[in-house]
Amino acid sequence: MARALRLARRGLYTTDPNPRVGCVLVRDGEVVGEGWHRRAGGPHAERIALAAAGRRARGATAYVTLEPCSHHGRTPPCADALVEAGVSRVVAAMVDPNPLVSGKGLARLRAAGIRAEAGLLESEAERLNPGFVKRMRGGRPWVRCKLAMSLDGRTAMASGESVWITGESARRDVQRLRARSSAVLTGIGTVLADDPSLNVRLPPAELEGVEPEASPRQPVRVVLDSSLRFPEEAKMLDLPGETWIFHAHGSPEKAASLERRGARPVRFEEGLDLPLVMEALGRSELNEVLIEAGPTLAGAALEAGVIDELVIYMAPHLMGHQARGLFHLPRLEKMADRVALKIGDIRAVGRDWRITAFPAPAPPR
Repeated sequence: MARALRLARRGLYTTDPNPRVGCVLVRDGEVVGEGWHRRAGGPHAERIALAAAGRRARGATAYVTLEPCSHHGRTPPCADALVEAGVSRVVAAMVDPNPLVSGKGLARLRAAGIRAEAGLLESEAERLNPGFVKRMRGGRPWVRCKLAMSLDGRTAMASGESVWITGESARRDVQRLRARSSAVLTGIGTVLADDPSLNVRLPPAELEGVEPEASPRQPVRVVLDSSLRFPEEAKMLDLPGETWIFHAHGSPEKAASLERRGARPVRFEEGLDLPLVMEALGRSELNEVLIEAGPTLAGAALEAGVIDELVIYMAPHLMGHQARGLFHLPRLEKMADRVALKIGDIRAVGRDWRITAFPAPAPPR
């Protein structure tokens, strides 16, 4: 199963909106076939492994990181393929959270006389597909918030100058975060101040699983812009990939003009409530959303409870007390109000440090 998980990870940048899945077939203590899901619409991991094994699949045990599908989607059911191949046992890391599949794939296998079970390395399998799992269970994507700061917690000078806080290694690491994301979300303030590209610029050689001749998949760029101030000359509109502009009360004329430029304006009559925004992204089959924004939007997302993971790059320099802070959180006035975090990982990335943290329950008052 550990091998199947490593194989599944090769689809980290390519399978969206499908989950990353790996499969290993073992017969008489020998691996006879293996595979991983490469891209949506392509063959699933089980079918690739079965094709590699051929007749040796009969009587084998299939280790697969996600319950085999039992419904017709873009491809036929993998549970049927395993039955037809004559495998004797299927071990899934986790039950598929998709209501169309959940438990049905295992039931199909058992009905055919195949021993089928789930739960081996389950937490590792869930960590590989946090967005797919969360979207299937709750309708929202997994939301990461990426921030860069100095050692004294500052993100920009008082003048607004912020290029470049971190070094080249950290910036390349951010590119990999973008590459695995379904969407990159920012606010209109960042667009007006920085005119960002918010695209993936790494060559395929630096993205495992991406074919050398292929261009990296570009995440959807989502801009929150209540009044539709988005400039029509913004450079992201000239780049590959989609740009969605969520607004609440922009003029129909401006929306039509942006649409002619290739953007997709989306009006929220109820206002840009962040939980509702995330639900809309979930309905659009976006699994993982990366927030790259200033302290106002980052603070609002934290207060709204929509952030699942924080990725903070810390550079070894000081920017002084007049520089801008990491989050705008005006409601925090007492120690009892502080936002508790659980540190998941701290590691060096070039000359900088990357801190991965998760919102945790607040300490008792």
